[in-house]
Amino acid sequence: MAGGPSTPELAAAVAQAGALGFVAAGYRTPDALAADVAATRALTPAPLGVNVFTPGGAAGDPAAAAPYARRLAADAQAAGAQLGAPRRDDDAFAAKMEMLIAEPVAAVSFTFGLPPETVVADLKTVGSEVWITVTGPDEARLAEAAGADVLVVQGVEAGGHRGLFRDEPGADGLGLLAALQLVRAVTDLPLVGGGAIMTGAGVAAVLAAGAAAAQLGTVFLRCPEAGTSAPHRAILADGARPTGLTRAFTGRLARGVRNRLMDEHPDAPVAYPDIHHVTAPLRAAARASGDPEVINLWAGQAYALAPERPAGEIVAELAAGARAALGQAAASLSRSSP
Repeated sequence: MAGGPSTPELAAAVAQAGALGFVAAGYRTPDALAADVAATRALTPAPLGVNVFTPGGAAGDPAAAAPYARRLAADAQAAGAQLGAPRRDDDAFAAKMEMLIAEPVAAVSFTFGLPPETVVADLKTVGSEVWITVTGPDEARLAEAAGADVLVVQGVEAGGHRGLFRDEPGADGLGLLAALQLVRAVTDLPLVGGGAIMTGAGVAAVLAAGAAAAQLGTVFLRCPEAGTSAPHRAILADGARPTGLTRAFTGRLARGVRNRLMDEHPDAPVAYPDIHHVTAPLRAAARASGDPEVINLWAGQAYALAPERPAGEIVAELAAGARAALGQAAASLSRSSP
């Protein structure tokens, strides 16, 4: 939920409703992250989590970003924006870890790779659980060896960036159900299933498949508490376009609703976060002007089911729907038993 949709109000509303709300650390300065965590705590005493991009997330050839930027020049000119300079950074990882160790939260989740062993140890010392996003059994084994307390199993259906440890061209992606079964076969750690879960029945499905909990993001994008931009909200409300996987906006594989920029650059290079910095001014200008065709419309495959309702109501409905779905499944099994 980094890049705008994540807000203290959204995390707090989810937490107040009985789920575990997360604050996004990605693309935030350490001071801004500290302010977001403090603001969330001011709204609710409930436990909360923070999601962090690991510094291992840099991928591909940074030299590929400059030629790609030249291909985007016309779009930038039309939007009245100047493209950013391609560069690599670690999203202030060390400073964010210092902040989270000084001001612990219930859980710190990592995506794009494994956190350093020292970070894992320090977080556990201050009482934070370490959650690591994985997309298959090989990554799950590595995450368990690195000291993860919980594995967040992300299916290819999920919106936003893929949590791949290595983003490589042509990499296949496992659907959530397949990934949960394969990961469960190699570890006894608690699993959290994520990817296009939009209903209580979807929550029930991942619980039945061996997960201890479900992770949802897209379902909250139209909530009044979310910081989702107006053009993004409009596309979500329409629900007519398909989603696709792209590197056009950041240089790292991610799923979003298809638009012109995505379709015109199916061969965007693997170069993260270089391309993220190149396109950031273009995307900001387009969001401000209301143009959905050159912004990243991150969303999972079932985004058309996202309701425009308060987050607390959605959490309550998901919980009730999951209980009902599990009860119906149990009843179906009972009727079919010999």
